Amino acid sequence: MSKNTTAILDTFSLEQPTKEDGQGMWALAKKSSLDLNSAYKYIMMSEYFSETCVVAKERGEVVGFVTGFIQPEHPDVIFVWQVGVDSSQRGKGIASKMLNEIISRDVCKNVRYLEATITKDNEASQSLFKRLAREHNTSCEVDDCFPAEVFPEEGTKAEYTYRVGPLSK
Repeated sequence: MSKNTTAILDTFSLEQPTKEDGQGMWALAKKSSLDLNSAYKYIMMSEYFSETCVVAKERGEVVGFVTGFIQPEHPDVIFVWQVGVDSSQRGKGIASKMLNEIISRDVCKNVRYLEATITKDNEASQSLFKRLAREHNTSCEVDDCFPAEVFPEEGTKAEYTYRVGPLSK
């Protein structure tokens, strides 16, 4: 097992993604309720931002992923772009495990905050980030971020920033 893999069970692991994992991440996003980005985005995130992304695999197949990056203007913030968990794996705490995996990595040693944008109707993601704050005995602040009017598509919902932290190391 490589240093970039955390085994949870013999058949389950959390890993830094490789560009080959991008295809599985895209396929998972495509069959879920997530906003689907291009396949290129998942491959690119796996190649160039692998240290701040994670894939959950069961028997070698992608069953979950988190894509994120450390903001150049704010090196103490990791921004989580997307969290996806296969419907067969929901309720097992995989999303929380993946987020904790990322923030425990050396690349996040200076990270004090984790941020994501979430719509008002995405209760699962809201619960995930509030639970992460409780686990780390810190706060989860919610602020306006992207009002619906900034999006070009009719009917797009406003996004709110969920900021978890400060995280202690």
